[in-house]
Amino acid sequence: MRSGVAAVILATVLFPGAQASAEDPNLRETVQSVMRETGARGIAVAVVTDGEVVDVQAQGDRNAAGDPLTPDTVMYAASLTKAAFGYMVMQLVDEGVIDLDRSIADYLPRPLTDYGSDEIEDRYARYSDLAGDERWRMLTPRILLTHRSGFANFGFLEPDGKLKFHFDPGARYGYSGEGIILMQFVLEQGLGLDVGAEMQRRVFDRFGMTRTSMMWRPDFAENLADGWTLEGEVVPHDERSKTRAAGSMDTTIADMARLAAGVARGDGLSPAARAERVRAQAPITTRSQFPTLQPELPAGEQRPGLASGIGVIRFDGPQGPGVYKGGHDDFVGNTWVCVERGRRCVVILADDVRAEPGFPRIIRSVLGETGVPWSWEYGAMRMLP
Repeated sequence: MRSGVAAVILATVLFPGAQASAEDPNLRETVQSVMRETGARGIAVAVVTDGEVVDVQAQGDRNAAGDPLTPDTVMYAASLTKAAFGYMVMQLVDEGVIDLDRSIADYLPRPLTDYGSDEIEDRYARYSDLAGDERWRMLTPRILLTHRSGFANFGFLEPDGKLKFHFDPGARYGYSGEGIILMQFVLEQGLGLDVGAEMQRRVFDRFGMTRTSMMWRPDFAENLADGWTLEGEVVPHDERSKTRAAGSMDTTIADMARLAAGVARGDGLSPAARAERVRAQAPITTRSQFPTLQPELPAGEQRPGLASGIGVIRFDGPQGPGVYKGGHDDFVGNTWVCVERGRRCVVILADDVRAEPGFPRIIRSVLGETGVPWSWEYGAMRMLP
């Protein structure tokens, strides 16, 4: 791998005087073993201990030409965006700008069902599809941020392409990017906030994330990762032109290291808000994350301690409580795992979705056995031992 020397040099520049200037050779060997066994072309990892960055490394390729993946390579965060967005919203809660348990009807100038496709940008669903169903008034920021909206993952995935409720808001967990996007809509249409600007100011600038954005920036092109599918096909990096709270963030592993450390410390949040973010908000009762609207398991088969947090998943394990968030599409795989005890975290960004079966091995090599619900997150996928 040509990225090794570059990764060490760049880590020294990015985190001068920190332990991150010296990579953990055991972790490096673990990542290399995962790449060999899965065929993944590029994996980047950051490690946080006691709320401080202690290691940042990147291995493999960032594109088909074989240019090296480095800690400063811009990669697609996918649904890790949701966790960063949830953190930003909790700052608004702290400031009294928004109440987690207040109906979204109280924030919008008009009923949600008045907004049709001719009035809002194409990044939002056509909320007029919900006309005649007043359950939308039951929706609150807490319900939306904990994936209990009752929506499918996205409205356009419905057979008829129309947004609809599959269960009463708040009744149960059902992963929904659509719910996160509606939360963005409430902030923008109801409170007049620019979510992209708020994310930049409250999250990216706060943590020194200089190569992170909710939309494409031309300067990213100089060191940019493409992606690889399960079939090994290369997919060019998507230059996203719209802020989407459910998953438009571009970032680097160096920036994600800073974010994970700051979030572990609770920077920018009151102790109460930090605790609320990771608290078990509602039990998760399905066998796996996807498909999103699968039946609930009988009570005796449900995973104890598995619950939704604000923008994250809460789990109980042998080291006590922790939270994690996955990020996935057809050509990237990411995960962000934190154990509350010791404020310890690992972030993995892979520009190749084939890397995902090796995530448990990488996490285990750093944090030990954590209790992350891998089989719930990835379903029947065979994970590396």
